[in-house]
Amino acid sequence: MRTMMMITILVLMTTMMAKSEETSTLTEVKDEAVKQVTMLQNHLTNEWVEIKEYQKASWQAGKEQNVKNWSKIKSFFTNLTGQNNATQD
Repeated sequence: MRTMMMITILVLMTTMMAKSEETSTLTEVKDEAVKQVTMLQNHLTNEWVEIKEYQKASWQAGKEQNVKNWSKIKSFFTNLTGQNNATQD
């Protein structure tokens, strides 16, 4: 992760320098790099939060579906034994 951040910073700094026709001070370059890293971190954090919310909703839906499936299976066997008892009487 750290290596990817460093590569991203390096690429962003290189492209920023290539685009700029005027000379930039080292402070401006550093500030832009910090800004880009902050934007990346915010994006990744927001994505992580969205993924967690999606997983929570999906797991809840899965749990509800499991309850429905088990109740159908149980009712099938309950009805099956109920029919056997009725025919034996």
